[in-house]
Amino acid sequence: MAILAYGINYRTAPIEVRERIAFPEEALPGALQEATRLIPSVSEAAIISTCNRTELYLALDPSQEDAVRHWLASTREIGMSELANMAYGHWDQEAARHLIRVAAGLDSQVLGEPQIMGQVKTAYEQARTAGTLGPELNLLSQVTLSAAKRVRTDTDIGRNPVSVAYAAVVMAQQIFSDLKNTRALLLGAGDTIQKVAEHLHEIGIKGMAIANRTLANAEALAARFDAAPMQLTEVAGQLANYDIVVASTGSSLPVVGKGALEAAIRQRRHRPIFIVDIAVPRDIEPEAADLPDVYLYTIDDLTEVIEDNVKQRRAAADEAELLVEDGANHYLRERRAHHSQAILKRFRDRAGAIQQQELERALRNLRKGEDPEEILASLSRSLTNKLIHTPTTAIRTAAADGRADLLEYLKTLYQLD
Repeated sequence: MAILAYGINYRTAPIEVRERIAFPEEALPGALQEATRLIPSVSEAAIISTCNRTELYLALDPSQEDAVRHWLASTREIGMSELANMAYGHWDQEAARHLIRVAAGLDSQVLGEPQIMGQVKTAYEQARTAGTLGPELNLLSQVTLSAAKRVRTDTDIGRNPVSVAYAAVVMAQQIFSDLKNTRALLLGAGDTIQKVAEHLHEIGIKGMAIANRTLANAEALAARFDAAPMQLTEVAGQLANYDIVVASTGSSLPVVGKGALEAAIRQRRHRPIFIVDIAVPRDIEPEAADLPDVYLYTIDDLTEVIEDNVKQRRAAADEAELLVEDGANHYLRERRAHHSQAILKRFRDRAGAIQQQELERALRNLRKGEDPEEILASLSRSLTNKLIHTPTTAIRTAAADGRADLLEYLKTLYQLD
């Protein structure tokens, strides 16, 4: 059984593809169970699905990578050839190295961004809840998350954090000369929207509203930033009142259509609306970008802003890569040790059987009234001879076969120098 990390990310696939492959949160339990049921030899599965990546982590036979590709293509909206051109696969230690980099934020669009570690943890908890997390992926998650945490605590990779939320606000500042005189509508109530709200609140924006499918969540977040709460169903009728829209709802379908924006622009008498759609799948219909006075940007459009603000992290990233390598090597050692447990159990069981056999013989002789000292001496000799029989034979065979390397190993093993 081997570990495979298979998927796509923002480097290998554009947002148009990523949103088709993304797994909505509510669909993950079923997808995990389906993967273990339908992909030959898969015994464990976890899925990381964010705006920047969709990756499968599977325990399976190494010959089944094509079956993984077939399953992913059949369950998502993508053809086999398109997927083959964009997907990557990492096995065993390389899979661990990749996951450490992902969890530490080294493989993120925003170098060092902190949210991804929580998303990785959540992915493994979802697998545990779905019943698809076993000993192989449990070991992978424990070792790699520990290594990723070390990267974040022992290097400056997370200092002066630059987030997607920050980049969205920076881009808005490039569109509007004075953000304080604008009004913003935020769609969603997750971590990213919370950070956008924090940045806008610090700037002192004129007005802000937060819309969410669950009104209570919108109200709780809005209360922190003196914003107006609303439900997503109210958004279409309120668009005309806002200059900035930032969307990140996690919906599997667009929540704002081209028609709603077209009507809003007419009401605004063609005053522009700046929109950043951070969600994958997208919250805003892509066709809305064709409307005059609508400036629609996706998460992929934030790359230039982000790049300008992460240059200071490059040196920290080089240092972090050394810790990644240490973590990958540690995973390999732990996995080898994990796989040796069955051998160790058989070894101990065999020694225990010999011990029990000799003990029962000694007890029988004691019950017969034989001399206890002679019984103990016999027990000691017999137990020793039986326990050293296998290594003694191995040493003789190695010497006869000229296996100097094995002899040196046995000398080290039994401390015979």
